[in-house]
Amino acid sequence: MKIDWIKYLLILSMGAVTFMLVKEWAAFDDRRKASQVTSEQTTLSSPVAQAPETIMGDDGVPVIASEVPEAEAAAQQLITVSTDNLVLKIDTQGGDIVYAALPKHLATLGNPQPFVLLNQTESHAYIAQSGLVGANGTDGKGQRPVFKTDKTHYQLATGAKTLTVDLVYQQQDVTLTKRFTFTRDSYLVDLSYLVDNRSDQTWRANFYAQIKRDSQPVPTDVGFGMNPYLGAAITTLDEKYKKVDFEDMDEAAVKDSVQGGWVAMVQHYFISAWIANPEHQNSYSLRRSKNADLYFMGFTAPAVEVAPNSQGTLGASFYVGPKDVYTLEEISPYLDLTVDYGWLWWIAKPLFQFLTFIYGFIGNWGWSIIALTIVIKAIFFPLSAASYRSMAKMRKLGPMMQELKERYGDDRQKMSGELMKLYKKEKVNPMGGCLPILVQMPVFIALYWVLMESVELRHTPFLGWIEDLSVRDPLFILPILMGATMFVQFKLNPTPPDPTQAKVMQMMPIFMTFMFMWFPAGLVLYWVANNTISIIQQYVITRQIEAGTQA
Repeated sequence: MKIDWIKYLLILSMGAVTFMLVKEWAAFDDRRKASQVTSEQTTLSSPVAQAPETIMGDDGVPVIASEVPEAEAAAQQLITVSTDNLVLKIDTQGGDIVYAALPKHLATLGNPQPFVLLNQTESHAYIAQSGLVGANGTDGKGQRPVFKTDKTHYQLATGAKTLTVDLVYQQQDVTLTKRFTFTRDSYLVDLSYLVDNRSDQTWRANFYAQIKRDSQPVPTDVGFGMNPYLGAAITTLDEKYKKVDFEDMDEAAVKDSVQGGWVAMVQHYFISAWIANPEHQNSYSLRRSKNADLYFMGFTAPAVEVAPNSQGTLGASFYVGPKDVYTLEEISPYLDLTVDYGWLWWIAKPLFQFLTFIYGFIGNWGWSIIALTIVIKAIFFPLSAASYRSMAKMRKLGPMMQELKERYGDDRQKMSGELMKLYKKEKVNPMGGCLPILVQMPVFIALYWVLMESVELRHTPFLGWIEDLSVRDPLFILPILMGATMFVQFKLNPTPPDPTQAKVMQMMPIFMTFMFMWFPAGLVLYWVANNTISIIQQYVITRQIEAGTQA
């Protein structure tokens, strides 16, 4: 019986959704509690010594991240670099970036402290490492170089476009300058090794770069049941965007050889990524430490030779900042895919572009979401109208269906047959109200991911009480409005003939209101706008059909 099929499918779906939400909430709560420790510890501590970690260069020489001898460790220090977009701390031991804060992105709304992406404390490690390995490399054989520098603090000067920070290491008759170049209004750091070989021997080494991170979760406030991706990503010949999460690296190391390419650590709204020289065939490796809860994601470039009394250059670029689609797509092919819209990206990306276009005129992301919703509803109005007409016709049949239920309530097979005859006589398709909605679902799902992934919504206000569209409504006004609009929608729909199904439908607004209380306000705003427009459309069409029947 078709009505029974719909009823049981609805009940089963609600049960599955409830189970998944409870499961996700438990996982989310565990992550939230664990992350509280991390969020409270944002001050730098001394670098934590680690057992050697290796990836292989093209000549089999390992890249080692290990302790340095005590004499060298005493000379190491932290250098602070400040630009308009970044505040970095670079360790003179190895020249690693051990701290990265983003002044234009606050840690929390109302807190003047900047958002900290990279950091190394006693309980958390997330840093960017780079160095030289191979025949004349400085980072093998159980040690890392300790560089010298002129200053301990570098500041991008007012009016200056770039800032250069040089770290120098003397390797017998070879001078190695590790140069960081920063650009105004950019989160991209250019890293170069300048090799000045004044010896009578050919100098040879491989450049490597890697991200070192533990698996500690990121503090988030996106709502229970919603789990933004936290893990590594890489581009390969076979996959433009390949996720490699911590569990994947627990099982086995992931290795690949890629022309150019990049490797990234991705989290909600933010990313760090090493971008390799596009002209080189680079060896990528993503793996778990054998000795600690640490993961290493990086690449080794081909060996470079510098002839006697000559100079050479090695290097890469490092991005540390927000997941801005337009910025990332200019840096490296497919890096913008880290703004992950899922399998419906081909719909989501144009939606985001159009949303950005609307924002250019309106200047408010909340009103832009409403405007985009209106446009989408207008485009799909013919399908929506067909659905509403079908539901209006089903509503007209309500008294007749109730009469059949009273007459054949004990004979389900007979009742099913009579219902089919009634549908055929009145030219009503009981599934006619569902199919047009199903056609629209990919667009709605794609828009959901657009709103979830857009860093532009982070700390963006809408109306008075909504100061941040990326977190829940603090007063729960939008979720309550959403539940109210759902209730009105159900009142406009035909009453299910089955009492159980009717009760389930009556409970849906309450269930959805509770669930949406913890969703980002931007998402709930979209649903409120969508439901409100749907109510207006459905009300007008239903009244037209009822008026036509009475006439």
